[in-house]
Amino acid sequence: MRVVLAGGGSAGHIEPALALADALREADSSIQVTCLGTQRGLETRLVPMRGYELELIPAVPLPRSVTPQLLTVPGRLAGAVHATGKILDRVHADVLVGFGGYVATPAYLAAKRHNVPIVVHEANPSAGIANRLGAHLTTHVFTGHPETKLRNAKYLGLPIRRQIADLDRFALGDKARAHFGLRPDLPVLLVFGGSQGAKSINRALAGAVGAIRGAGVQVLHVTGPKNLGESQAADAPLPAGPGSPGTAQASAVPYVALPYVDRMDLAYAAADFALCRAGAMTCAELTAVGLPAAYVPLPIGNGEQRLNALPIVQRGGGLLVEDAELTADWIKASLLPVLTNIDQVAAMSEAAAAMGRKDADRWLAKAVIEIVAAERASGAAAEAGEPGAGGSATPPRQATAPAGQPAAEQPGREQPGSLFTPRGGSQPSPGGTSQPQPPGSQPASGGGRHRQTR
Repeated sequence: MRVVLAGGGSAGHIEPALALADALREADSSIQVTCLGTQRGLETRLVPMRGYELELIPAVPLPRSVTPQLLTVPGRLAGAVHATGKILDRVHADVLVGFGGYVATPAYLAAKRHNVPIVVHEANPSAGIANRLGAHLTTHVFTGHPETKLRNAKYLGLPIRRQIADLDRFALGDKARAHFGLRPDLPVLLVFGGSQGAKSINRALAGAVGAIRGAGVQVLHVTGPKNLGESQAADAPLPAGPGSPGTAQASAVPYVALPYVDRMDLAYAAADFALCRAGAMTCAELTAVGLPAAYVPLPIGNGEQRLNALPIVQRGGGLLVEDAELTADWIKASLLPVLTNIDQVAAMSEAAAAMGRKDADRWLAKAVIEIVAAERASGAAAEAGEPGAGGSATPPRQATAPAGQPAAEQPGREQPGSLFTPRGGSQPSPGGTSQPQPPGSQPASGGGRHRQTR
């Protein structure tokens, strides 16, 4: 089977695509995966690093408003569609799976033109232009957020790396803290702002880190590659003398600043709470590992980061603070009392874990494999001249458990009668009706622990 993935541009598009690629290989090592990207995207580094083939096509950004640039889109888009079609033909693609972004629009159009089945996955509550287009070209549409309004959508969850999905924070905690030079006996606040960091978060932390350490809470701060200098004020010796509460204690409480962390699984395992942005991938990973957070949505775009975090916060798995309201005083007055309340952190950890979905990668891989199998069966029936053959294929009635989760190893859990229609439990769907919940989407383990008790 030959799968082409279109998820270039930002890490939010690339990481789910790579998680799917890993799950496909886990299910069947003979599956060939080709990733589409552009020269300007992060995929030029991330895809080869993960061992997958990368094919580059011209980038075609779609303006969000009517500008002179809009007039150049048709010609550039036609060139990108042509280039993508040649790639689909050359690799003999059996299916095209798109995750949105610059690469997805020409990929969807080329796949439709070349009769390649299309699968769409949308990570955000508000679908982008590319995936709104893709959803009109196929019935195979999946979402990472339960409230996403998209044609033919089924809520599945966001594919994340197995390294994160399989993480046991409690078992790995002491080793992770030792890796970063942190103490095993005090709670840890993990602060990060995405791959490039977040200046507003860094500034607010710098004014509050003395109080945080004075309260006996360690800080693991991922500043961003260009922002390490901003942490120097936070890492400076605390003022001594009368009226400096907790100075002696704070001097023994580590503050660790790093420009970048390539082992976020260890960072999550070391932490008891996070202060971070609210990208779709961040929210999916934190809930999967049961790590509560104070979410600071990026104050640009269409507000999708706030929508990402809102369900988690509403169910008690985190706090929400607008970027403009995030100050050192807010951290001291609103966040610090939570960090030092063992029972509250434990309850928030359990609530975050209850929102997590660990197996979206395996379920999406399973869907892709079954879609290709159904298309092949339909094509074979059409060639044989069987009555009713042809048209849009549907997944077969019987579905097996995801790779790595044999049915025999899931006692007490009913198996689905067809893909995403289990006979058992359900949950609210985007339209307000009941949407089946795939097996394997149980709450994440490792929630509710706080190392102050150790």
